[in-house]
Amino acid sequence: MSNTIYALSSGSVPSGVAIVRLSGPNSFDIVNRLVGQLPDVGCASLQNIRRPKDGELLDQAVVIRFEGPHSFTGEDVVELHCHGSRPVLNALFDVLDGFKECRQAEAGEFSRRAFENGKFDLTEIEGLSDLIGAETEAQRRLALRQAGGQLRELYENWRSNLLRCRALIEAELDFADEDDVPGSVSDQVWNSVSKLKADFSAHLADNRHGEIIRDGLRVVLSGPPNAGKSSLLNALANRDVAIVTPIAGTTRDIIDVSLDIDGFKVTLTDTAGLRASDDLVELEGIRRAEQAASDADLIYWLQPLGEDLSASMPNRATVVWTKSDLRVVDLAKDLLTINMVDQDGLHCFLADLKDRLKGIASLSEKPIMTRRRHRTVLLAALEHLENSLQPGLDLEIRSEYLRQAGDQLGKIVGRIDVEDLLDVIFSEFCVGK
Repeated sequence: MSNTIYALSSGSVPSGVAIVRLSGPNSFDIVNRLVGQLPDVGCASLQNIRRPKDGELLDQAVVIRFEGPHSFTGEDVVELHCHGSRPVLNALFDVLDGFKECRQAEAGEFSRRAFENGKFDLTEIEGLSDLIGAETEAQRRLALRQAGGQLRELYENWRSNLLRCRALIEAELDFADEDDVPGSVSDQVWNSVSKLKADFSAHLADNRHGEIIRDGLRVVLSGPPNAGKSSLLNALANRDVAIVTPIAGTTRDIIDVSLDIDGFKVTLTDTAGLRASDDLVELEGIRRAEQAASDADLIYWLQPLGEDLSASMPNRATVVWTKSDLRVVDLAKDLLTINMVDQDGLHCFLADLKDRLKGIASLSEKPIMTRRRHRTVLLAALEHLENSLQPGLDLEIRSEYLRQAGDQLGKIVGRIDVEDLLDVIFSEFCVGK
């Protein structure tokens, strides 16, 4: 029998209300000894919390109980809605620690019990974790859809189709001599497998939209020294993040700023100016700048107006002509120009960034992957499907490839062989969730 666990499940204290959650086989008995009598299931009741040893009043709290399996964890659960002061919670936790069958929950332990008791699959748990950590509107919407089971439904449907295909093949293998099992049954299977292969491939060809929304779009400001990169970063962050001086090579390291742009998380990176140098520190900054550009989802190359573009500019970079206040040059209307003295052109830069954001990290209505784990496992499943479609293989071998593809899908939702992943996934949660 598992221990009863407890933790603060609301925000940090002090606060107006603090929610202490207990879950486990002894949660009803423990809270009953604190408040005298539990309310009916699903009802809220204002109760005095007293120390069992001497009856001292600790606090008044609204008490709500949930009977397993109809609770978040699938176990018996009680919530105490207390006053959110540290002395109140410290006194309550001291009392709870006095019960030998009760202990403080570890990070993510409530959610882990919910998973182990079949309340959520692994993709839903990951969506819940992402929902708690969401910083932008796009992240909230994506996480809510995943926590609601959108990915699970897709993958479980694919897995069911694979099981059906295998069943038809097994029927032909096991009952080949029976008159009511046509010999061509397995031939009908491969059209379904080919369709699944196409669905897998289309799902994978998403340009990492889900991962970019979840982790944030990495936008790098690159270019030669004194091109205005740090000034642009400060303007977009609306604060002095980077040092700005007329001295070339002021920026020696990468500087990251996290922004919410049109509901998308954007990590904007200022980098060292790219040029030839003998300074070891500056060379290291240039190396880091080049690495940041290599890892970026989007690169803006800042170049002072009137200067020639550097040969070191990445092919996929978008050029932003800077210092337009210093020179008058005829440029095509669709070129980006910016002047950081009076911030002329800043709105055009933001409009361009927003347009590119929508193209790179659009949130479609279809289920999309949010983690590299999903992609890695699905690629392995696709490989097994492709192997199963090889002509000339024995039917038993082709069926085995289908089994392996189904097992890979089972790993995504947490049905098969994921024990080594659980500690990592649930460590992302805060204590109390």
